[in-house]
Amino acid sequence: MSALNTLAYDFPLLSAFWTMLWFFLWIMWFVLLFKVIVDIFRDDELSGWGKAGWLIFACVLPFLGVFVYVVTRGKDMGRRERAQARSQQEQFDKYIRETAGTSGAPASNVDQLAKLSEIRARGDITDEEFNKAKAMVLSGAGTSGRPTDVTPKSGD
Repeated sequence: MSALNTLAYDFPLLSAFWTMLWFFLWIMWFVLLFKVIVDIFRDDELSGWGKAGWLIFACVLPFLGVFVYVVTRGKDMGRRERAQARSQQEQFDKYIRETAGTSGAPASNVDQLAKLSEIRARGDITDEEFNKAKAMVLSGAGTSGRPTDVTPKSGD
């Protein structure tokens, strides 16, 4: 009985490891708890009383409540999260298209000529190439949404 018992906390490095492990698990527990609570409110198929019941269950008995929720409704949790992410991405893309003014409609002749003028001003095309591209735009052949199919000078 006089044998010396060594614990993990007798070694400083192992003590730091155990502390970091418990801290990590504690943070992960709160992330999971908040994901469950957010999913309870996100679910449109669940009635108000069902939401209240799950919320009380997850708050009063958090470990058991979260475990049961993830087991019973875990697959739908991922589906709802993907649907919301897809919806947010579509809204963001729509906002970008509206802000940039590229709603999918081809650029007008004025826009194409302005772009050609900018390209010529930068020196990417010669005056001869600019005149050819301008003639194509004005004839209606350059309505593909791009200014024209002009190759830059070989010296660049």
